[in-house]
Amino acid sequence: MTYMPKIDMPKINRRSFVVGAATAGAGLALGFALPLGSDSGRAADAVPEIDAWVVVRPNDTVVIRIARAEMGQGTMTGLAQLVAEELGCDWSKVTTEFPTPGQNLARNRVWGDFITVGSRGVRLSNEYVRKGGAAARMMLTQAAADAWKVPASECSAANSIITHQPSGRTVSFGKVAEAAAKLEPPKDVPLKDPKDWTIAGKPLKRLDTADKIVGKPLYGIDVRRPGMLYAAINACPVFGGKLKSFDEAKVRGMPGVKHVLQVGDNAVAVVADSWWRAKKALETLPVVWNEGDNAKVSSASIAQFLAEGLTAEQTFVGNQAGDAKAALGGAAKLVEAVYSFPYQTHATMEPMNATALYTSERCEIWAPSQNAEGALQAVAAASGLPIGSCDVHNTFLGGGFGRRGEMDYVRQAVAIAKAVPGTPIKLLWTREEDTTHDAYHPITQCRMQGAFDANNTLIAFHMRISGQSIAAAELPQLLQNGKDPLVFQGINPGGAEGVFGYNIPNLLIDHAMRNPPVPPGFWRGVNANHNALYIESFMDELAHTTGEDPLAFRLKYLKPKQAAVLKAAADKAGWGSPAPQGHYRGLAAFMAFGSYVAACAEVSVDGDRVRVHRMVGATNPGHAANPEQIARQVEGSFVYGLSALLYGECTLNKGRIEQTNFDTYQVIRIDEMPQVETIVMPDGEFWGGVGEPTIAAAAPAVLNAVFAATGKRIRNMPIKNYDWHSA
Repeated sequence: MTYMPKIDMPKINRRSFVVGAATAGAGLALGFALPLGSDSGRAADAVPEIDAWVVVRPNDTVVIRIARAEMGQGTMTGLAQLVAEELGCDWSKVTTEFPTPGQNLARNRVWGDFITVGSRGVRLSNEYVRKGGAAARMMLTQAAADAWKVPASECSAANSIITHQPSGRTVSFGKVAEAAAKLEPPKDVPLKDPKDWTIAGKPLKRLDTADKIVGKPLYGIDVRRPGMLYAAINACPVFGGKLKSFDEAKVRGMPGVKHVLQVGDNAVAVVADSWWRAKKALETLPVVWNEGDNAKVSSASIAQFLAEGLTAEQTFVGNQAGDAKAALGGAAKLVEAVYSFPYQTHATMEPMNATALYTSERCEIWAPSQNAEGALQAVAAASGLPIGSCDVHNTFLGGGFGRRGEMDYVRQAVAIAKAVPGTPIKLLWTREEDTTHDAYHPITQCRMQGAFDANNTLIAFHMRISGQSIAAAELPQLLQNGKDPLVFQGINPGGAEGVFGYNIPNLLIDHAMRNPPVPPGFWRGVNANHNALYIESFMDELAHTTGEDPLAFRLKYLKPKQAAVLKAAADKAGWGSPAPQGHYRGLAAFMAFGSYVAACAEVSVDGDRVRVHRMVGATNPGHAANPEQIARQVEGSFVYGLSALLYGECTLNKGRIEQTNFDTYQVIRIDEMPQVETIVMPDGEFWGGVGEPTIAAAAPAVLNAVFAATGKRIRNMPIKNYDWHSA
C-alpha cells in the first residue's frame, strides 16, 4: 500500500456537449445533420451495417443502435420501434446495442447527441432515427431490385422480406444486407404517415423486460474487469468545505487495503481488493475537514433568505401581460397565498458508480450516464488525455431522474484510476454519500395573488418565485442578462417546453433569484414540479373563493389543449358524480416538456394520514411511439411525484444534509401506491415528452383533494410535516 498525492479534479459543466475538443483529424461540430451511412469506417464491421442505425445479420437479426440512455423509462424500445417501423423489419428479430460517444466522435457525430434528459429521448430524435430506418429500407430494397434487375419502385419491404410485386419474388433482409451495405445512401428519405404505422405507435412489449427479469442486462454496479480494484469515497459533509488532513497510517494494515488517496480538494478515497474492505477502511480513517463558512447554514437560515425574496424590488420577469399590479390594486376581491417547496434528493436505486481504466495512452470508463458525451468530455479532462484517446461504455441505469447527468462520480473514478495506472478501478458511492452529496431539486418559495372584479371574473394574477437557479449554478451560459429561463418552466408566454395554461388579461410572473450554498440540479420534472404545485393549488383556492366548481372554474380560463386533457381526466375519474364513501377528489393541469397533462386524485384522510386511492392521468404528447409505455411512465411519474409530496424533504443543519438513507428520506411503499388509470390522447400535431410532465400534476391534484376532504390548505411540502392539530 502506498500513499498517493492529491488528485486534481477538473470542473466541467454538466449536460454540456463535447465542444472545442479535437483529435488528430477529427473535431466535434454541434448540430443534427446526420450523414446517414456516409461516414468513414462503415464497411469495417464484421456484419453488414446498412447505415449507422441498422445492422442486418445473415440470419435476419436486425440490430438497432440506440444513442440514448435506458434508465427504466423505455426509450430504448420506443426508439427501436420508430426505426423498425421505417425499416419494415420483423419486430421479433430486433435487438439493440449502444454505440459509444468515442465512436460517435470518430464518425463525425453520426448518431447526434447522446443526452437523455428533459423527456427528450424520443421527442428530439424521432425524425432522424426514423430516417435512419427509412434509408436502410431503401438500400435493402435497392439491393434486391439490382439482383433481380427490376426497378426498385416495383419492390416493397415488410416483416424483413422484400417482395417484387409484379412477379411475387421474395428475399429476406439478411440475404441482401451485404450488397445493401455497399450502396450509396439515398439523399431524399421520405417518412411514413403515422396513420400507416404498424410497429410504431403500438403497445408492444419492451425489449429489455425479459432480460431484466433474469438479471441479464449490465448495470454500472455490475461491471467487472480483470484485475479490478474497488474504491470507496468520502467527501466533505459541508458543501464548499475542504479536506484538511487524514491519518493514512491508521488503516495501512487493514486487510485488502491498497491505496489511500486525496481526491480533489474535498474528498478522500480508499482503494482495496473488495468494496466492502474499502468501505470499512474509509469508515476507520481519521479525517479532518475545513468546513468553512457554510457550516453556519441551516434550513431556517435558507428559509429566511428566500422569504426576503418574496417582497424584493429586483426580480427577473418571465411572463407578463397587461398591468397586473394596477389590476391587483383595483380589485373587488384579492386572494393571496404563500407556498414552499423543499430540497429533494434523486434517490436513485443504484448509487453513483463508475469503473475506470487509465493508462498513459488511453482512458475508458464503464458507467451509467444520462449524458455519455458529457461523460466523455469529463474523462478527457480528468485523465489529461486527448478526447480521441478516451471512451465511455454506457450501461443500463438503475434510475437516472437527472442525477446521472452530473459528472462528479465520473471525474472521481477517472482521477482515482489515474493514480493507479493500468488497473481497473470501480468507484461505488455508499447510499449515505449519494444522499448527502447530490445536486438537489432547487428550493423555492412562492407568493401568489389573484384579483377578481365585481362579477367574480379573474382579472389579474401575480406569481413571485423566490429561490434557486439551476442555470446559475451549472449552466451559466443559459442565463439571459442574469435571468434563468429554466425557472419559468411551464409558465412561459410561449414555446414548446411549457406554456402558462390560463388566459388571464393581467399577468405577472417573476423570479427573485436566491442561491443558497447547496448545489441545485435537474431533478425529474425540474421546475415544473413546484410551478405546477403552486399554480394549480392556488387556482383551486381561487375557485373555492368564488364558490365555483374547481373544474368549471378552470375550464373558463384554460387554453383549449390544456382544457381537453383536464376534462378527459375529470370525466374518467367521475368528476361531478359522488366519490366512494369517505373519498374526495382534486384536479390539476399543466404543460411541461412539450406535453399537455392533467390529473385527478381521489384521497381519504384519517386523522393525520393521507391515503391516495386512485389517480387518473391524461396526457397529450402529440405522438405516441408506444402508448403502453407512456402509461407505464405516467404510473412511474406518479410514484415519484407522490413520494415527493408525502415525504420528500432534505433539511440542513450546520451546513450538512441531515437525511442519509431511506430510513430518513422516505419514498412511498408498494402498499401506498394508488390505482393508476392513464388516458393517452395524442393529437398528432407535435412531439412531446412523457417521462416527466405528469409528475407536476400529481402533487397539486392530491393537495386539492385533501382540501376537499378536510377544508385545510397544505401549502408547505411535504405533507408529513403538516400539523393537523393546530391548523
